[in-house]
Amino acid sequence: MDLNYTPRQQAFRQEVRAWLKDNLPAQKLASYDTREGFEQHREWERKLFEARLSMVMWPEELGGRGCDLIEWLIFEEEYYGADAPMRVNQNGQLLLGPTLMEFGTEAQKKRFLPRMAASDDMWAQAWSEPNAGSDMAAISSKAIRDGDHYVINGQKTWSTRAIYADWAFGLFRSDADSKRHHGLSFLMVPLDAEGVTIRPIKALNGKDAFAEIFFDNVRVPVENRIGEEGSGWHVAMATAGFERGLLLRSPARFQQPVRKLIELYKANQTTADRDPSIRDAVMDVWAGVESYALSAYQSVGRLARGEKIGAESSINKIIWSELDLKIHETAMRILGARGELLSSAPQNEDDYGWLEGFLFAQAGPIYAGANEIQRNIIAERMLGLPKA
Repeated sequence: MDLNYTPRQQAFRQEVRAWLKDNLPAQKLASYDTREGFEQHREWERKLFEARLSMVMWPEELGGRGCDLIEWLIFEEEYYGADAPMRVNQNGQLLLGPTLMEFGTEAQKKRFLPRMAASDDMWAQAWSEPNAGSDMAAISSKAIRDGDHYVINGQKTWSTRAIYADWAFGLFRSDADSKRHHGLSFLMVPLDAEGVTIRPIKALNGKDAFAEIFFDNVRVPVENRIGEEGSGWHVAMATAGFERGLLLRSPARFQQPVRKLIELYKANQTTADRDPSIRDAVMDVWAGVESYALSAYQSVGRLARGEKIGAESSINKIIWSELDLKIHETAMRILGARGELLSSAPQNEDDYGWLEGFLFAQAGPIYAGANEIQRNIIAERMLGLPKA
């Protein structure tokens, strides 16, 4: 593998680094799980868009920059290395966006993608239901065709930041008599439509990070369907692949916390050295993150050659979700009882937000498809083992 960068790639890195140095917010933005912070992050996304840095790998005519995946990895390394704000419109930009690129009509691409890149439209997912969490084939919310509209009835839950978003995308059963993977359609739904009710769900940190969405005879135009009617499962599996693979969690998103973890270890080395296993844990997660980064470059090289990743995205999902847990568990071990202080506590000296990260990391093995399900996929589709 040739890990040397071309002059163009090196110039792009310097451009991104210089822009971030000149444009990063002077103060840390509020949490995007609050209304104030959500709007602050939306404004930041618009600033990125104006610099053509919001979605660097999208075509220019759709709000991007036309970069390849190597340049996207470079952007991510510079972005997270600069401690830039977290990306608030990931559901749209990193999951729905690639789905539209692959399955959307030209009219849908022109209508939705530039506004998505600019974060004029913010997106939530409408996958899980009370009786269909990791088992999306058990979805029961219905979208029954009525002329040039679908009429949606049902409930979705665990929809990230849906109380602040403008749109949701997800699977609905368009054939009322269908079972499991059949008869599902992939729809985009405006959250201000008549009949939509949104109720917030508090996360472990007390913020309104999630919501449940109720649909009561909500009318959605047929033109908001992605793919053919009844082919929603196929479309959704592609979206899930984007979520489990590189796009949602680039290696840079973990390289920066590991650098911060090493700094934390050094600052507390006297305490940490009382338990030598902490040093081993720091070394272990550093090696894991660097291995994930090298694996990402290998995957990008394969994609550039026209290969597909497919079920291997399940391996990525397990790796990054468990790395995130290990990083934050190690930080909490170093901090000891201090790590349990809330950010509002006067004695809190945690500038990086390790407790917030630790709480969020608990969800990693669950969202984007529970890791138990991913291990089944690996066993059956990659290793050829019989179903349990």
